[in-house]
Amino acid sequence: MEMQKVAKAMEKVGIPGRDAYDLPTSPKRFPDGAWYRMEISGVERPKVLEALIDEMQKRKVPIHRLISVVMGATLLDKAELKDFAQMAADVESEVILTPGPRSAWDTGRQLVTPEGGLSGLRFRGSDQLRQVITDIMTCIDIGFRGFLVIDEGLLWLLNEMRKNGDIPQDVIFKVSIYAGHASAAGGKVLQMLGAGTFNPVADLSLPQFASIRQAVDIPLDLHIILTESFGGYIRIYDGPEMARVCAPCYFKIEPGPACAAGPGALYKPWVDEGMLANWARVKVKYAQIIHEVIQENFPEATMSELGAEDLAIPKP
Repeated sequence: MEMQKVAKAMEKVGIPGRDAYDLPTSPKRFPDGAWYRMEISGVERPKVLEALIDEMQKRKVPIHRLISVVMGATLLDKAELKDFAQMAADVESEVILTPGPRSAWDTGRQLVTPEGGLSGLRFRGSDQLRQVITDIMTCIDIGFRGFLVIDEGLLWLLNEMRKNGDIPQDVIFKVSIYAGHASAAGGKVLQMLGAGTFNPVADLSLPQFASIRQAVDIPLDLHIILTESFGGYIRIYDGPEMARVCAPCYFKIEPGPACAAGPGALYKPWVDEGMLANWARVKVKYAQIIHEVIQENFPEATMSELGAEDLAIPKP
């Protein structure tokens, strides 16, 4: 079979037949007309958020989205969660909360074996689904409106519950890099399952990102800085082209040794919150640098202000 024929068959169903080597400018934007926003991961506790807000106000750079409590929302008490929601609401930043129960918490250990890990982070059985949804519903009651999802089955179920009115319509679901999607077809599936935004794997080329954008309407969450455990990417000077070909997109800023697994993992309950607060300040500085590089090289691209209507800002 000629590959060109396969490409044409792919294009019939809305998937580019090749990566977009011509790097076309994306015609898509956020509802407010902006091209890009800033996202910081690892905002684990109220004191970390306090430091981030202070640095954001000092540097006058908006941080639109906070990927929060990656160690698991179960491990903050309700008073801490309420404080967190109120602080984010006061500055009109979106919070994507990470629910606690997950496969890495399970007594089943296939996940940690060399081959078992290839099967991915998936919830096991209905009890685990019930547990993680309970955690999400508890946080919804406190006021949170955005949640991180890894498992496509869970994503489908949450979306069906949202359709049925069991979850408020204004709640959004972001799909994590840990889901491992890296193509236009994968992004299309997540969009169909109810994702509001998704994080492709970080090491894709610009033509690969551009091909995803051609098929997918939801925002792309792009790691412009990523931990050593994932490869240690620092793509600051790709920022202008990322904004141009991938809009609307979030620039994800996540430096450090590791995220949630392996030696040096930052998002663990025993990691000192003072250190995480200092890291939050550094991440805000990087957001300022990224914004400046984009504006110097592609000033046509605009960045959202805080408080955009489509942001999942907590409602405490």
